[in-house]
Amino acid sequence: MGCVTPRRGLSLVRMSLIWRPLTMEDMPRLAEVFAEAERVEPIEEHYSAEDLAEEIGSPNIDLPTATTSAWDGGKLVAYGVLRRRDAANPAHMVRVETLVHPEYRDDAIAAHLTAWFEKTGKEVHAKSHPDAPLELHAAANTKQRWLTEVLVDAGYEHARWFVDMRADLATVPAAKPLPGEFPLVTYEDKYEELTLRSRNETFADHWGSTEQSPEAWRHLVVGGKDFQPELSFLLLSPERDRVVAMVLSAFFASDAAATGVKDLYVSHVATDAGLRGRGIAGALLGHTLVQAKAAGFQRASLNVDQDNTHRALGVYERVGFSEHQRWAGYVKPIPT
Repeated sequence: MGCVTPRRGLSLVRMSLIWRPLTMEDMPRLAEVFAEAERVEPIEEHYSAEDLAEEIGSPNIDLPTATTSAWDGGKLVAYGVLRRRDAANPAHMVRVETLVHPEYRDDAIAAHLTAWFEKTGKEVHAKSHPDAPLELHAAANTKQRWLTEVLVDAGYEHARWFVDMRADLATVPAAKPLPGEFPLVTYEDKYEELTLRSRNETFADHWGSTEQSPEAWRHLVVGGKDFQPELSFLLLSPERDRVVAMVLSAFFASDAAATGVKDLYVSHVATDAGLRGRGIAGALLGHTLVQAKAAGFQRASLNVDQDNTHRALGVYERVGFSEHQRWAGYVKPIPT
């Protein structure tokens, strides 16, 4: 969401909006809101109704109790979602997701949404991790000025920068050799449990990360419609009982249809703590990029925490990625 018109006060039109939870039947209308927002503030994210159904149909989102939407007659003009987390580490970091049609961005709709996030966030929290502190976590692209203003005015504090990076596959450096002691395999379903274990162990010390459940891992990652198993690679322990490094990838057809560019999105890069510093992540990522180019992809992209404790941004730069755009992470602790 970005600032394309000034924030406005309460109007009769805004007072007449009908608020209700989202349903799966609303996804085509929600896709229209995303398209209109992208038209006026391009952050290069494109969603079909099918894409949104998968995202909002996550096991971490309860449609009747953790979503809301605003309707002006038969027109969907805003939505909000609270995504509970599978664990509290140590706080329960509930994710806030929202979008408002550019023509409906005003103080009244902002106040309604931010109040709903806090009230409903407490309810979601009480059902899942009542003994942990509660935090609401939101993200805004630097182009989304209206959303940024809404979050800051509501008491959210800037906590982190996240960087979208891209690599032109026509010019990426040659991949470095992979270590011979770890068997290289392409992802198969039989590795689902091992990859989840690797993800949870490797990401345990990442800012904003918590343990992910098998249900969420399957729905959002390895069982998702956009997952690319043939371009997801694992290094196994010599005994083949652990994943010691992995690169998992996805392809978003909606983005390709809108841009004409076939982009491989690298969703996960992970290396066992004991193997860091040996260049394994870079070598495996380089291997992935070579294979992606051979498969007809023109570009690769990923998102990384600028202050990642493992200096991941530098790893990605060395294999050909460069900064494209930024997102700010915002946090608001909520007393319970």
